[in-house]
Amino acid sequence: MAMCGAPGMATLRRAATVAHQPARLVASRQFWNMAKGFGLGFAVSKPLHNRPPLKPGKVAPRLPVPAHIRKPPYADKGDFPPWADRSQVHGEEGKRRMRASGRLAARVLEFAGSLVRPGVTTDEIDKAVHNMIIENGAYPSPLNYGKFPKSVCTSVNECVCHGIPDDRPLEEGDIVNIDVTVYLDGYHGDTSRMFFVGEVDPAARDLVEVTKQCLDEAIKKCGPGVPYNVIGKTIQNVADKHKYGVIRDYVGHGVGQAFHSHPTIFHYKNSQPGVMQLGETFTIEPMIVQGGTKCDTWRDNWTVVTKDRGLAAQFEHTLLITEGGAEILTKLD
Repeated sequence: MAMCGAPGMATLRRAATVAHQPARLVASRQFWNMAKGFGLGFAVSKPLHNRPPLKPGKVAPRLPVPAHIRKPPYADKGDFPPWADRSQVHGEEGKRRMRASGRLAARVLEFAGSLVRPGVTTDEIDKAVHNMIIENGAYPSPLNYGKFPKSVCTSVNECVCHGIPDDRPLEEGDIVNIDVTVYLDGYHGDTSRMFFVGEVDPAARDLVEVTKQCLDEAIKKCGPGVPYNVIGKTIQNVADKHKYGVIRDYVGHGVGQAFHSHPTIFHYKNSQPGVMQLGETFTIEPMIVQGGTKCDTWRDNWTVVTKDRGLAAQFEHTLLITEGGAEILTKLD
């Protein structure tokens, strides 16, 4: 989950169904790539297609957790735990548990993505995710974190992060980020990725592909002794090359026994001090947008959307710093 004093997930909504694209040739993949190559970059200034704005839906009550499930300290009271000011560096037992929680988070995310299709509600996805996590003896980390009411974050279209699952059916052409965090055996594993709802237009697909590239390139730079600020510089360079914006208000974070801790991982160019430590775990989770980077927060105090309603995308992994670089703990073999 991204942090700005609270967990985060990013959501993107449909740009337009294929049926509503009279100028389909103009929106073709070839033309889109050519336009970007010439620096036209029209997706940077505004969404390519008109679409209804994302609106709050009905949110069902939070789901129960059996008494035998080990819970994080915030689970009962629903408070925001203080940001842990030390990096989470693990011995062999801690690494084993981090690998287990990361692997479960990855499995749950893959399952959640298999449910994405037109007509399915994000609330239905939340219920399925909740049940799978519980069945595996873990706790869904977002649930009651700062009173967040659900077990997963689902962010559709212009939603940047922290989307609350509700009764809105997904529509053909939507893009959605699903952000899964599990608390297993005392350790959190945190991951998210984008999914397409049916066929999406070339502009949305391009944004998602570039966002994944931002994360992948940043991970390649990681290793013991590498400055944290290399992450943001790498992501910013990729986004700038493709004429997309980088959200600054939400960050990656240390993760382990604490859900959120030092280091703060900025996804844009910065001069943050400090270097990565052997055995340390943290997330990288860039949020990349078509247009401006200014955001609004809904009255639920969680859902963050782009002010100009440009699409947003996010990918996230939990990493373990190793002698050889970085081990991705939330990637399935």
